[in-house]
Amino acid sequence: MFDALRSLISDLTGRPDAPEVLDERLATAALLVHTLAIDGAISPRERAALHAALMSTFGLDRSEADQLIEEARERDLEAVDLYGFTSVLKRSLDHPGRERVIELMWEIIFADGNVHEFEDNIVWRVAELLGVSSRDRIRLRKRIEAKLASS
Repeated sequence: MFDALRSLISDLTGRPDAPEVLDERLATAALLVHTLAIDGAISPRERAALHAALMSTFGLDRSEADQLIEEARERDLEAVDLYGFTSVLKRSLDHPGRERVIELMWEIIFADGNVHEFEDNIVWRVAELLGVSSRDRIRLRKRIEAKLASS
């Protein structure tokens, strides 16, 4: 019965029967891509920060980061909400790992020197979905602000 239902859904959506596998790298990259574009303007500094974040966090070279970003962009465009990404991260990362995702989001946001209200809102929503408290979210923001001020 389930196979017949899966086949029907596959026929209707034009997607293959195999379930899509979303790992923590792709889920993190998709959240960062979404964060990058949320204010409607992507600066070269934000784009560079995205590459640097993915390369250092996951040990990727430039072409691997480009490939991950492209796949993340496709997944973000297909997504109807953030839960598909955050649920993967909540299951696979411990609390410090989830905080690191929030920290990466702040790094992307602060790359252009401005924090748009949509950017602040997306971090709040993702933090809530990941179980990162408001206090920790603000602490991570201040850490990134201080890091950028000293450099």
